[in-house]
Amino acid sequence: MVKILLVEDNEMNRDMLSRRLMRRGFEVIIAVDGIQGVEMSKSKSPDLILMDMSLPVLDGWQAAKKIKDNSETSHIPIIAMTAHAMAGDREKCIAAGCNDYDTKPVELPRLLDKIKHLTGKEPRK
Repeated sequence: MVKILLVEDNEMNRDMLSRRLMRRGFEVIIAVDGIQGVEMSKSKSPDLILMDMSLPVLDGWQAAKKIKDNSETSHIPIIAMTAHAMAGDREKCIAAGCNDYDTKPVELPRLLDKIKHLTGKEPRK
């Protein structure tokens, strides 16, 4: 089973996405800010991280950089999740260490394709 760390401060977004992913057979663990996301990337060993970029305490760009700069967690793929869809936002996320980028609102089939690509594992239908 693929373990996904969902780092999201918005309760509605967190609830909706985590339920949809669990129905597809993923194990979902949740962090509500960037610091907690960095800590859980070490302690929970997720297969993939879905990182909201507009987080309290430590934003997603800084959290992704800390995860990628740590030899214990640098291998974990990160998909940036953001409502920011301006020119240059994707590049900014990739520069912070994210492996991919997806916009909100989440289109589940598109996100599942990205998860499959980065983990090599097929979700349950």
